[in-house]
Amino acid sequence: MLKIAWNALYAHPLPEGHRFPMLKYELIPEQLQYEGTVSTANFFSPKCCDSEDVLRAHTSTYFQQLITQTLDHQHIRRIGFPLSPQLVERELQILQGTIQNTVYAKQFGVSMNIAGGTHHAYSNRGEGFCLLNDMAVAAYYLLQHRLSQKILIVDLDVHQGNGTAEIFRTEPRVFTFSMHGAKNFPAQKEQSDLDIALPDGTDDATYLKQLYTTLPRLLEEVQPDFIFYQSGVDVLETDKLGRLSLSLEGCKQRDRFVLEICKINQIPVAVSMGGGYSEAIKIIVEAHCNTFRVAQELFF
Repeated sequence: MLKIAWNALYAHPLPEGHRFPMLKYELIPEQLQYEGTVSTANFFSPKCCDSEDVLRAHTSTYFQQLITQTLDHQHIRRIGFPLSPQLVERELQILQGTIQNTVYAKQFGVSMNIAGGTHHAYSNRGEGFCLLNDMAVAAYYLLQHRLSQKILIVDLDVHQGNGTAEIFRTEPRVFTFSMHGAKNFPAQKEQSDLDIALPDGTDDATYLKQLYTTLPRLLEEVQPDFIFYQSGVDVLETDKLGRLSLSLEGCKQRDRFVLEICKINQIPVAVSMGGGYSEAIKIIVEAHCNTFRVAQELFF
């Protein structure tokens, strides 16, 4: 069964001007159930992540500043959301969802988090709408409990996974791969184990050719026994922050290729949704729903 992490707090209300990015977290599960792709039985509601798990990826000073709401204004501005206890609770639930995704992925082949993909969160700070790094916390969970020996993070959000790269800079058991827009946020990139920076306007054919060439080679070289997939849909031509030019179909083909190669090679994969900022919310929802549709089709 396709197990999907979702909690009502994922759609955490924000002050006017911040609500649009959160709306998709309400609409995606509604659409997937309405069309019959999944039912209520597919969803699980994560609680808050234990601090012990958080602190494998994040510094105790930064985590305490979040918990006690004592981050300074400069750090809050870098995150992009007004800080609140509810927002921190939401982030801890997302982290726990991705941890539980790893368990379900090992059982069923794939599991998904409707939120997550918070790859801009560093070990000691947040930025870009990311407070804590769900894939990093979940990867360390796997390593700590000896559930994995070699992890590959496949980050195909349009923005570089800079926080993920920083967290795993000296961790040989985790290989970080980010394929992103060269001229997009962040202006100052970190160094992943493999970075592929794409020019503005990259289309379906160019993007997919690069992915089709790179990912099989990485599986051969890295030999991962677990994969995290950051499936941001801000690669779309319609995305107001993206600068690439993928179509909805091209984005769906991207997801199909990643998930299919995981299935063929029998490597469990945990999927986090990442970004999506098209002007029309229906396009964001459709693109994200395609990821779930493809997973359901391939694995179940």
